[in-house]
Amino acid sequence: MSKERGHKVIVSNRKARHDYTILDTYEAGIALVGTEVKSLREGRASLVDAFATVDGGEVWLRNLHIPEYVLGTWTNHTPRRTRKLLLHKGEILRLIGKTRESGLSLVPLSMYFKDGKVKVELALAKGKKAYDKRQSLAKRDAEREMTRAAGRAAKGRW
Repeated sequence: MSKERGHKVIVSNRKARHDYTILDTYEAGIALVGTEVKSLREGRASLVDAFATVDGGEVWLRNLHIPEYVLGTWTNHTPRRTRKLLLHKGEILRLIGKTRESGLSLVPLSMYFKDGKVKVELALAKGKKAYDKRQSLAKRDAEREMTRAAGRAAKGRW
């Protein structure tokens, strides 16, 4: 059997980009059991309520929902168990400092397969206020309208 190559997104957390201002991103491995990987290969997971914490010098992913594998037996996993994230020691120390000093959060943005291994894109983020969300929506709508107008002008349909 040949090695799996490439980048295949399993699930992404679109709401995180709306609710948080992303300051920095990290790629982390994740410690999983066999039935979790099989369930992920079917594309079944949810990052809606997921968040990461730093406890005892280790990073843990909490509230990630990976449903039980349909063909699993008594060895099946529990869907919302706490999973360990695999990062370098320097990255963990940097995350400890950032989360403690300024009240930033660790939010998973997406999960994907990279060369056959499951990876999590983790963001160091700051929560947005309601007015920040409205401003970002207005800015996005204005940019979209400018590109539409530029497209119409280029086609001669002014």
